[in-house]
Amino acid sequence: MSRVKRGKIAHKRRKGILQQVKGFRWGRRSKLRLAKDALRHARVNAYRDRKKKKRNFRRLWQIQIGAALNSSGFSYSLFIHALKEHKIELNRKILSQLGKEYPEIFQNIIKEVKD
Repeated sequence: MSRVKRGKIAHKRRKGILQQVKGFRWGRRSKLRLAKDALRHARVNAYRDRKKKKRNFRRLWQIQIGAALNSSGFSYSLFIHALKEHKIELNRKILSQLGKEYPEIFQNIIKEVKD
């Protein structure tokens, strides 16, 4: 029976892992065991933080809408409730952009809701 050399596949697998951890610090970029562990943790954090990013942006938009509403005497929660009652379907991202970049349009929305 002929001899089978199996180094190629193992080397390719290790090389792929080490390419993925390029830029990591200390031994995690060069030592396979540390690299695999660091990569596992990095993937867990990346998955979690992709979800967290959406939450953080929604919180930011709420704060920006609240800041735009300060001069009108409306609170954020009353404003959102009034929007739903008047069937104005603008999401928080758009409302925060209007409050920052187009305050006159935002004031028109506030007037529409107050009536």
